[in-house]
Amino acid sequence: MDASRTRLPRPLAPAALLACALLLLTGCTGSAPGSRGQRGDTAQAAAPAAANDLQADYQRVIDDVLPSVVQIQAGDSLGSGVVYDDEGHVVTNAHVVGDGRSFRVTTARTEEALTARLVSSYPEQDLAVLKLDRLPEGMKAARFGDSSKAEVGQIVLAMGSPLGLSSSVTQGIVSAVGRTVTEGSEGGGTGATIGNMVQTSAAINPGNSGGALVNLDSEVIGIPTLAATDPGLGDSAAPGIGFAIPASMVKTVADQIIRDGRVTDSGRAALGVTARTVVDDGYRPAGVAVVEVSDGGAADDAGLRPGDVIVRLGHTDITTITSLAEALASMRPGDRTKVTYTRDGDERTAEVTLGEQ
Repeated sequence: MDASRTRLPRPLAPAALLACALLLLTGCTGSAPGSRGQRGDTAQAAAPAAANDLQADYQRVIDDVLPSVVQIQAGDSLGSGVVYDDEGHVVTNAHVVGDGRSFRVTTARTEEALTARLVSSYPEQDLAVLKLDRLPEGMKAARFGDSSKAEVGQIVLAMGSPLGLSSSVTQGIVSAVGRTVTEGSEGGGTGATIGNMVQTSAAINPGNSGGALVNLDSEVIGIPTLAATDPGLGDSAAPGIGFAIPASMVKTVADQIIRDGRVTDSGRAALGVTARTVVDDGYRPAGVAVVEVSDGGAADDAGLRPGDVIVRLGHTDITTITSLAEALASMRPGDRTKVTYTRDGDERTAEVTLGEQ
């Protein structure tokens, strides 16, 4: 699935959602017109209490987490970031930092911009880590949760700087988990294929990238990164469909960058080929042609060679470079699977043990 950073309309505001809830509750009391039975009184009394409880939850989470969400200025572009630890490390998207080495960072509680430098960027997972040159008073690290426990329907808040509006918050739910999404390479995108992403209905607008997707326990469960586009509507925004890199991957990458200065164990499977998409007689994508085989890589060990056309990996049909990247994103280094390919018009299969990117 392709996705890009595009403007999305804001989801229905919490107040509007609560108003709808009130109408539903008061419309199902079961009381006759003009009467005030006990059941109706209970329902009508419960509705404001439930609304107040949810609002209090929102405000508590915002108070807890928003001080840990920052605005990042990289040249002429703006993005967001999350304070990762008490040493001043900030995690964000690789496409936010681009080719920059130094940045200006603004926190929710200070108007003065702080300076920061790049520790390392990992475009393959669209993540990067910065280090603040000075820690402002009152700054605290965010608490990262277990993204594997994210459930469809779970209420989440997205925090960041959409369109340069710092310290903005939108709300939604977890719409799906385990999505594999390919980011566009135009407009500063990395072209990364990222697995196991969290899909959310919370609005993700330009500038939200690198911010925080937070549950009602004040835990960051993802880094908002992409908004979907609809090819049927000229690649315009697909409202309410955004994606966040799961917190588990964020912690894996950030911990390695902070400890080693770079990613040393990506956890991303690789076939060990340089390849390109090929088309059939009807100019439809029909497979991935091997251009080069890495010495000692998975494909080399399995006997693949330049000129072979990969058409299936495991049980997944392969028609394009993107489909191959997405199939690999769902696997791990060391996994054994079958690769189906054609050579001189004949279809063949081979067992491969996947390597690491």
